[in-house]
Amino acid sequence: MLCIYNPSTDPYFNLAAEEYLLKEFRQDIFMLWRNHNSIIVGKHQNTLAEINYDFVRENGIKVVRRLSGGGTVFHDLGNLNFTFIQTGEGEHLVDFRRYTQPILEVLSDMGIEARFEGRNDLTIEGRKFSGNAEHVYRDRVLHHGTLLFASEIADLTAALKVNPAKFHDKAVKSVRSRVTNISEHLREPMDISAFTQRIMAHVTSGRADSQAYTFSPDDEEAIRQLVRSRYSTWEWNFGYSPRYDFIRSFSTSGGHVEVHFDVKDGIIREARIFGDFFHIRDTAELENLLTGLPHEYEALRQALHNTEVGLYIRGCTADEFLQGLF
Repeated sequence: MLCIYNPSTDPYFNLAAEEYLLKEFRQDIFMLWRNHNSIIVGKHQNTLAEINYDFVRENGIKVVRRLSGGGTVFHDLGNLNFTFIQTGEGEHLVDFRRYTQPILEVLSDMGIEARFEGRNDLTIEGRKFSGNAEHVYRDRVLHHGTLLFASEIADLTAALKVNPAKFHDKAVKSVRSRVTNISEHLREPMDISAFTQRIMAHVTSGRADSQAYTFSPDDEEAIRQLVRSRYSTWEWNFGYSPRYDFIRSFSTSGGHVEVHFDVKDGIIREARIFGDFFHIRDTAELENLLTGLPHEYEALRQALHNTEVGLYIRGCTADEFLQGLF
């Protein structure tokens, strides 16, 4: 089994590294890694419905879609991620308990009573510290999980706080749980580096074929190519979202405005604008301007930059209107 300490904290690179290892290697693999502030979205989710877009944009938080299903999670440097990639057969590939058991064993050795609960969570005293997901590719399975060690819980909460009334779709929504940091339950203080080493030592001690592996320059270039083609792109991270109806009501200097979007593949297919505002020009012109654009902040900002929104919603500025579209 190849055992990898991945020193990168770039979420684009790290998610791409998982896909590369899954598809280009045949050996069993165990990897530990961390991401800088980022939101990792499940493959089948509507990204905008999962995140607090204003908070994410203002704080420069990267949003990345992963290969596996499941819910959306927040990563920071206080969170440690683990990945198992193994070859198997059929129904034996998916086994959440098998891949989380080593984590429970490490915590037990540290005097922490943790449990596997529900479909894919690990908890301490009923509070979640680890969410897990899996993706099957041919005869290979990728299992990865989060380990909240010393994460900024306030940032986690703020980044994932979203108004569900904005979106009407069939995408699977994340279920928020009460969470806790492992560090809060330690008998003696320990930093995340020591915790990481402890997990790696435990996993490798159970496998006689364990060997350390470091990405080669060729590995890194192949991973960066995946970053360029998929993991850093709007088309994958936002546009891949399932079709949804977006409804947003907001107040402006010109009155109350309600916007309806029909969005498919991340593109606004139809836009409707209602409200109690006054107008000089028909709002159908503004609706037509928005139709065909990505439901993405920068694209809409550029489209509205040279548009006098006050002609369509009297008293409303382009900035006010733009803020209402997310």
